[in-house]
Amino acid sequence: MRIGRLAPLLAVGVTATLVPALAPAQASAAEPLRRFESQKPDWRRCDASQPAAFQCATIQVPLDYSRPDGKTIKLAISRVKTSVPGKRHGALLFNPGGPGGEGLDMPFVLKDMLPKKVREQYDLIGFDPRGVGRSSPVGCRLTAAEENSERPYKAETFSRDVKWARTVADKCRTRNGDKLPYITTRNTARDMDVIRAVLGEKKLSYLGYSYGTYLGAVYAQLFPERTDRFVLDSAVDPARVWRGMIQIWAEGSEPAFTRWTKWTAQRHRTYQLGKTPSQVRKTFWNLVRRADRTPIEEGGQKITGDDIRAGLRQAFFSPQYAAEAVVDLKKAAAGHGSGRSGLLPGGSDPAPRWSASTAASSAAQPPADNGSAAFWSVVCGDTAAWPRDPEQYRRDAIRDKAKYPLYGDFASNITPCAFWDKPAEPVTAVGNKVPLLVVQNQWDSQTPLASGIGMHRALKGSRMVYVKGGEGHGVYSGDSGSCADRAVNAYLTTGKLPSRDVTCKPPAGGQGLGVKPSLTPRL
Repeated sequence: MRIGRLAPLLAVGVTATLVPALAPAQASAAEPLRRFESQKPDWRRCDASQPAAFQCATIQVPLDYSRPDGKTIKLAISRVKTSVPGKRHGALLFNPGGPGGEGLDMPFVLKDMLPKKVREQYDLIGFDPRGVGRSSPVGCRLTAAEENSERPYKAETFSRDVKWARTVADKCRTRNGDKLPYITTRNTARDMDVIRAVLGEKKLSYLGYSYGTYLGAVYAQLFPERTDRFVLDSAVDPARVWRGMIQIWAEGSEPAFTRWTKWTAQRHRTYQLGKTPSQVRKTFWNLVRRADRTPIEEGGQKITGDDIRAGLRQAFFSPQYAAEAVVDLKKAAAGHGSGRSGLLPGGSDPAPRWSASTAASSAAQPPADNGSAAFWSVVCGDTAAWPRDPEQYRRDAIRDKAKYPLYGDFASNITPCAFWDKPAEPVTAVGNKVPLLVVQNQWDSQTPLASGIGMHRALKGSRMVYVKGGEGHGVYSGDSGSCADRAVNAYLTTGKLPSRDVTCKPPAGGQGLGVKPSLTPRL
């Protein structure tokens, strides 16, 4: 979502309802699904400006898999055939995260990131998940203000927050009423299996980032016998979908903030923010209180204390960014602003940064609010565990602001999910012994370490590659010299998991994908 006010700079504990690995509706639909699985895609060049090898096609999938003879929706898929005869293993499908991230361009972008020995074994496959991009996109006609979900709890504004949440839910329901209940992770996983069948593959291999890890885990839960080599990078805790994954941003930011105060105190000569961690902490909170009294003017913006808390939450996971931002804020508060249009270094999305505009650029563009609409469709539609009483959100926000002062009230405040229609299906309970690989940085702002450990715990057959000291959201980055990338490449090329969990050091001169902090509430 495009909601940053502080920078011009991409998600949650809920008890999952137990469901069988193969839902009855899915089993009964096996025969009608064959007409979808036997489709022959009309592969064509994605765009005249791109190489002919980058091909796109559109297939049909059921809107509701329990009624495969009913309405259908379009699914945009893409490929780059890089496999070499005699070395080919299968198809490697990608997802960039979100929910709401477009993945159609990923084969084109990642073909140069993947090492030759991986490319030679796989055809690279991308897709826009249902409701996203070119795959029957949803839109709610939200204004820019309505797309902004960074809402701190305040007693005097809570009624407006409730009205906002209800308005977003009502708009989305009005615009997409018949489609909305089926824009879910569970159905996207079923779409992935149709893609597998259409490609003629017995099994599917997969690389998913952030939200894409949960999507991959749900696929493995629904289709364990068709799950091949799965890499889940920067993982969602499946036991916390979805409110708990938003709340974990507040939980995870507190240790990151404490680490930042220590790091910055050790560099007092450079930043002049305090000689001890307690002094650095005091400097920050004094700045927040000062901005609450009188907003700080910086780069044409008026920045409040709430803006500072929300805007720097992610930055504290990369201490240098946070220290530089606080220095700029201090200068601006003293009337010596830098004149820049924002306080944090660039980057607009805490997922791996690939363009979403190259593939099929001549095709009709999705609605302007498609990212936001798809995000709420999935996080609200996946699970019925969201509280329905606005007062529950009020109580939780007050509690969590005291417990996690940096971001707790933002994370626990009301969302459109309080007014969403009841999900069409129960949430998918992830818990199996499918062998796959989980990859995790220690200092990840969007899927903090506790989240990655939660995924690893749920997937009892998994191994984890843990980058101790690693910063950033997204680990696997094409650095063949890094410990984590070597482990991923070995798994993708041999299919053999490490015999035990692996602990790596961060690569020299870089941290994972090096993604900059952002204000986007997206995984």
